[in-house]
Amino acid sequence: MTEEVTLTIDGREIRATPGDNLVKVARAHDINIPSLCYFEHLDQPLGTCRVCMCNVDGRIVPACMQRVHAGMEVAFETPKLSDMRHAVLEMMFAEGNHVCPACPKSGDCDLQRLGYEMEVRTVRFPHLFKDRYIDLNAKRTVVDTNRCVKCARCVEEVRTDDGKQVYSFCNRGNETVVAIDYEQEARLTDAQARKAMRVCPTGAIIVRGEPSWTRPFGDRRYDLHPIRGPETLVRRKKTKATPNKRDKKTVATISLAGCYGCHMSMLDTDLGLIDRVDIIEFNKSPLNDIKEFTKRCDLGIIEGGVCNSDNVEVLKEFRRQCDVLVCIGECAVWGGVPALRNTIPLRECLEETYLHCESVEPGQGVVPFDDDLPKLLDRVYACNEIVKIDHYIPGCPPNADIIWKSVANILWDEDNSILYSDFKYD
Repeated sequence: MTEEVTLTIDGREIRATPGDNLVKVARAHDINIPSLCYFEHLDQPLGTCRVCMCNVDGRIVPACMQRVHAGMEVAFETPKLSDMRHAVLEMMFAEGNHVCPACPKSGDCDLQRLGYEMEVRTVRFPHLFKDRYIDLNAKRTVVDTNRCVKCARCVEEVRTDDGKQVYSFCNRGNETVVAIDYEQEARLTDAQARKAMRVCPTGAIIVRGEPSWTRPFGDRRYDLHPIRGPETLVRRKKTKATPNKRDKKTVATISLAGCYGCHMSMLDTDLGLIDRVDIIEFNKSPLNDIKEFTKRCDLGIIEGGVCNSDNVEVLKEFRRQCDVLVCIGECAVWGGVPALRNTIPLRECLEETYLHCESVEPGQGVVPFDDDLPKLLDRVYACNEIVKIDHYIPGCPPNADIIWKSVANILWDEDNSILYSDFKYD
């Protein structure tokens, strides 16, 4: 029997068998090193996602590629490494077209789970909105390259009964995509097709006809079992004791390129709005139909992304008139559903809508143009690409209770926590 050796992870001494994978050893001692590509049973780790970056003996390396040895010193929870892991995860969201509420893998997605657990509210990188294809030619599965993070799990794990490979990488560099061997894919059993969907850490592989939409919240893999415990959506460091009576604050709201769903969620406070009349006054807002600012506001709440010249001016005016600016909902945070048009040239969008639509009589289509109409932008922008945003309340939409707790945290330095199960917006 091999004698165990001692290593340290963030100053904690751990005994382990030499040669074991570092990620496996850490998890065995309740230290979660995240990864999207690690498989314990693969002798040669994939090392593709780079979410597990650690400092091992003075070098920053992927933990899944490291074998335990005597005296190994590992640093995991450091500000630099945490920021690096966040950046990697944020780039995956920015580079891929991920719309979690519309994805059949929502609730079972490893990428989504890491986003929640690492508290990714928004990304520091602009979304690329690449025009990628969805392969509908296979018999058993659909491969959506919009969601693929090129982890190589499916390439290594999904095979037919006689060991034939089903998926493979083709092209190189940023143009790499997962290709399907249609002949071998058609031979997959039901169990093997479902395994392909489970193996994928995102929603890039979906089984045709799989009733994934019917699984209710609570029955999905990551609904109620966070690794790091409860989270807080907006928690500010207290600088003074919370007063017994809240001072009255002025709030402004607006909806830009969105559906007003977040405002409807605010109205779901129902009679609670009456209880808050004494502490909140709505200024410029569709909630009270005040069109212009009449005073400076303590808080501005923005719903919707930025799709035209009018949205730009309104957002800039909110930034000038509000002490604190908050993005609420997915459209304001990164563009949301309206931003799906970013994968298609604006000219093509307009021609399809006004010239080639089924409801347009041949020869009668006209693209609207008038000096009084706001000018459409080349794409839909997230609000933080136009002005500085102070806080984010993600969701599609966030519910009324979460909105109120977040606003109370910001306006009165309260400390309302939001549980993981309540924080999931998918």
